[in-house]
Amino acid sequence: MAEERNRRALLELARKPENTVCADCGAPDPDWASYTIGVFICLNCSGIHRNIPQISRVKSVRLDPWDDVQIEYMSCLGNKVAQAKFESKVPAFYYKPAASDCQVLREQWIRAKYERKEFIYIEKQEPYSAGYREGLLWKRGRDNGQFLSRKFVLSEREGALKYFNKNDAKEPKAVIKIEHLNATFQPAKIGNPNGLQITYLRDNSTRNIFVYHEDGKEIVDWFNAIRAARFHYLQVAYPIAVDVDLVPKLTRNFLKEGYMEKTGPKHTEGFKKRWFTLDDRRLMYFKDPMVRM
Repeated sequence: MAEERNRRALLELARKPENTVCADCGAPDPDWASYTIGVFICLNCSGIHRNIPQISRVKSVRLDPWDDVQIEYMSCLGNKVAQAKFESKVPAFYYKPAASDCQVLREQWIRAKYERKEFIYIEKQEPYSAGYREGLLWKRGRDNGQFLSRKFVLSEREGALKYFNKNDAKEPKAVIKIEHLNATFQPAKIGNPNGLQITYLRDNSTRNIFVYHEDGKEIVDWFNAIRAARFHYLQVAYPIAVDVDLVPKLTRNFLKEGYMEKTGPKHTEGFKKRWFTLDDRRLMYFKDPMVRM
């Protein structure tokens, strides 16, 4: 009798408007809940919560038994209350992943919120908000396709992202202006769950750099550091613009990518397989997905 009563009470809580989407990624109709944090979450996010059992314990809303204490805790919290606490100081530039985003983005968002409490204590945001970041990333070589460790430096003061072929090199191999910089996660294309594609313009041509880091937190911190640098650049470039207008311009995913058959400029030339990318209002094609330029 008590178990059935608690199930009805939990389902009633789950039907509240603030609880009808996942507290972490926004997926509709979440069927799971963390009874230690007090949030309703989707199946995919529940798997990430299971990996931090010292912080979060999860149960199925419909299949698992719930006791009176757990029901009372969920009724006192819920997604709206928990988000007001754990997301109270999210920087405008920080990327909030959706259900369609890759695993590393969603996992590090959840860990940042509940495990590291980065959006409660601002000082924990320094890795991506300080305006300067330096470190090693594995970068794919242009000629042989092998990934090699390279030093990267992001500096808001200089308005650039630089990388060096050697750690002790005095001159960078490339200097990428923040003005022309984009970053998007491409784990399937790069063949690594933490794969990041950096795109920029040089001489009106699109260039690509493919990088990854073994540590998910590190690569997501790099991504958000790039977004922070872009955000502060745009604030200066457009001083009367409000945050809601600037945030969509920080980074962008490609609208469409895939192979198509393309013929040459002469009608006698045969069709050849090419990788096409629709980026904003630019349609580009390459010999293969991992071509640098």
